[in-house]
Amino acid sequence: MPHRFFNPRTRSLARGNVLVLGSVLAAIPISHFPHIRPTLLLIFPALVAMLGTAETVRCIQRRWSLYHGGVLLCIYMDLMALALLLFFLLYPYFLWFSTAR
Repeated sequence: MPHRFFNPRTRSLARGNVLVLGSVLAAIPISHFPHIRPTLLLIFPALVAMLGTAETVRCIQRRWSLYHGGVLLCIYMDLMALALLLFFLLYPYFLWFSTAR
């Protein structure tokens, strides 16, 4: 049912995953990976990934089930994607951390 995917009032695990993975795919060309350049445009994919992570957290259930375990794995995936996006965003500004000058 496509209307459920686009309705922000309903919980959707797929919507959260699409937001996070889409923001990672958008951040790669913005950062000019593998030659990471400083740009503040990476704030937008990071914010979208945070929204996707919040959407994934909304889907967690109180009682343990296999669905609950799958949602936990998706939350861990979202946190790794957020770490990658924050690395793309912050690494170029830490010149003391880089050996190339």
